[in-house]
Amino acid sequence: MAYGGSALDSALSTCLHHTLRGVLMKKILELVWIVLVLLTIFAYLLGYLELIDTSLVAVLLGTTFIKGALVSDYFMGLRNVALRYRIIPIIWLFVVIILIAIAYYL
Repeated sequence: MAYGGSALDSALSTCLHHTLRGVLMKKILELVWIVLVLLTIFAYLLGYLELIDTSLVAVLLGTTFIKGALVSDYFMGLRNVALRYRIIPIIWLFVVIILIAIAYYL
């Protein structure tokens, strides 16, 4: 056992834990970024190829909601805060998307 006993072993384990947690979080953020890019390319291609009809507008609004939720959770850092703070941008995004849907379908 090293000098310092279990305190040193605990500090090393804590350091390793934080390093592994950082690596895992980086991989999760990369995956979320790839999902955001793919959803954006999907929306762009639908518009570019002029494949938009009334049913696909609902799909696009749904993907926009998913993208907004991912951005607020992972890139705004709201994933680890209390639910009452996480729900504010989600409700705002939901209201905006509903208003866009109402304007489009009228």
